[in-house]
Amino acid sequence: MSMKWVSARHVAGGAAVGLALLAAQACAPGGASTNTSSSGGACKPAKSPVLTLAAYSTPYDAYGKLISTWQKEWAAAHNKQQVIFQTSFGGSTTQAQNVASGFPADIVALSLVPDVQIIQKAGLITHDWSKDPNGGIVAATPVALDVRPGNPKHITNWSDLTKSGLQILTPDPAQSGGARWNIVAAYGASMRGKVPGYTANSASAAQRLLTSIFKNVTVMDKSANDSLKNFQSGNGDVAISYENQILLSKAGGTPDQLVVPPSTVLVQNPTVVVDKNAQTHCVLPIANAFVKWLHSSEAQAIFAKTGYFRLIDPAQAQQGSEKLGQGPLTDVFTIDQIGGWNQLSSNTVFGPSGAFTQALKAAKG
Repeated sequence: MSMKWVSARHVAGGAAVGLALLAAQACAPGGASTNTSSSGGACKPAKSPVLTLAAYSTPYDAYGKLISTWQKEWAAAHNKQQVIFQTSFGGSTTQAQNVASGFPADIVALSLVPDVQIIQKAGLITHDWSKDPNGGIVAATPVALDVRPGNPKHITNWSDLTKSGLQILTPDPAQSGGARWNIVAAYGASMRGKVPGYTANSASAAQRLLTSIFKNVTVMDKSANDSLKNFQSGNGDVAISYENQILLSKAGGTPDQLVVPPSTVLVQNPTVVVDKNAQTHCVLPIANAFVKWLHSSEAQAIFAKTGYFRLIDPAQAQQGSEKLGQGPLTDVFTIDQIGGWNQLSSNTVFGPSGAFTQALKAAKG
């Protein structure tokens, strides 16, 4: 994992341009606490405060633009004070585990709620972040499929991923939050009776679907971004991914073809202040201000224009935006509508006897 330093003068075109790349080891908690007094007393804020953001792999472009916009507005309102960002992007679960193990992030932008809970259980997030605006969610996009130009394998629904000989790319759920979204998208669609050949409200049918899909999975990369890049390099017939990332790739000139299944989950991404770290680094008020701003209409417009995300509200997200290439969603559901993350993680899907746990065992033979 690497770190990237970002100042207001060194961000252009929505992509963060680093002043220097630092090894993660150089950013150990002791080295990052330069604003804390050696005697353990009250710290003195730096003239140019540094915020460390650890994020999941795919919203690199969006956060580049968000950071540069906010930096300029903060400087204009605070006597030209320059706030410097250190950013790190990687698989969501890996990022969360690294922060829990000592990586000095002041803010985390993660793929899903359970990854935030890893840091919370480590005692580094002490406030009730679920009471933040929108429950801490700053971005949303449905799980979708990236297929080859012309869709030669005729993939339109989850059941099509079970065809013999198909080669599927999806990230590793042990490292990537996006991977778990992909799994619950297929599981939820089956449970809702939206997948031909699979009985509604049947855990065994959903497990059978996941087993057949994962028999065709040929590569599980460490992050959603790596998985999509692997597909774009020519590997596989289809990649399960985020709609916004596929649209972003298409806008960049790749021949990706987007397929949104008739039923899919609305991915909801939380961004949260790691308040214990931010307090130690003397940047808590600034970190809070940045995260609060992410919920503003200005920031949400950047998420949409630069990152191709949908609106946070599920009803609005379902409508999409023709301008951004987002079609209306036939059947989109949230995690809460299929039991919530706690139940999915500990029992129905990822628990010891859960649908995916058993499906993966069966798929591996």
